[in-house]
Amino acid sequence: MYCARTDLITRFGEAEIVQLSDRAHSGAIDDAVVSQAIADAAAEIDGYLAGRYPLPLTDIPPLLNLYACDIARYRLFEDGAYEQVVERYNTALRYLRDVASGKVHLLPAGPDDAPEHEVVMTSRPPIFGGGGY
Repeated sequence: MYCARTDLITRFGEAEIVQLSDRAHSGAIDDAVVSQAIADAAAEIDGYLAGRYPLPLTDIPPLLNLYACDIARYRLFEDGAYEQVVERYNTALRYLRDVASGKVHLLPAGPDDAPEHEVVMTSRPPIFGGGGY
């Protein structure tokens, strides 16, 4: 998973997570509803990452955690999210599309990502002296 219940509470507040998940009107967070939204967000993210990275990721980059929270929050809305939530969801999708296309790298480049061949350019000394014209 790319985020957890505690991440959603930290980012959006417990009151909002209660409001979005409490389908039985018990006044508490419904863990099953939140877990499903988190799982749906992870599945959506994996769909974008699967072609470029081995899954599951062992280290979750902080930006991916943020976007996972935004996607899970969007998924918690039953009757349509308000504009800010939709925009954050769309921003997350744009980022994931860029990762999938290779425009953005999810993980920092390591030694294994270095090019196989090094290009070195050299030049000969000037034939008619090194000065100007």
